[in-house]
Amino acid sequence: MALHLIKLCVGVSEVEWLEKRAASGRPLIVHTRMTPKRAAEIEDGGSLYWVIKGVAGCRQPILDITTLGEGKTSRCEITLEPRVIRTAPLARRPFQGWRYLEAKDAPVDLTTAEATDLPQDLARELRELGAW
Repeated sequence: MALHLIKLCVGVSEVEWLEKRAASGRPLIVHTRMTPKRAAEIEDGGSLYWVIKGVAGCRQPILDITTLGEGKTSRCEITLEPRVIRTAPLARRPFQGWRYLEAKDAPVDLTTAEATDLPQDLARELRELGAW
């Protein structure tokens, strides 16, 4: 079972921005200070789930995790596939950096869940109430 990461998408207000960025076809490289200690598990089919405006609503599969430098100057580059996959909305409070996300806790892809024309806010509220 794959292990995933979840991270705030700072400065982005909607999933469409990521989709437009992905249309270029180039992989997205995310820079972080800390390298995940469980990188091998993540690289084995894991994704980065993006939290935009308090909701994890999409993911991008992780291609590679690389540590650059050594000691205090080391940093991590996470290379993401250019494809953006929308997921069922999952409310998340703000946090710093990234967090591990177990596969059992990850939201399902909208391609496998029921597609809806409901606004994202309403769909999230219905999920939180357990009505959908």
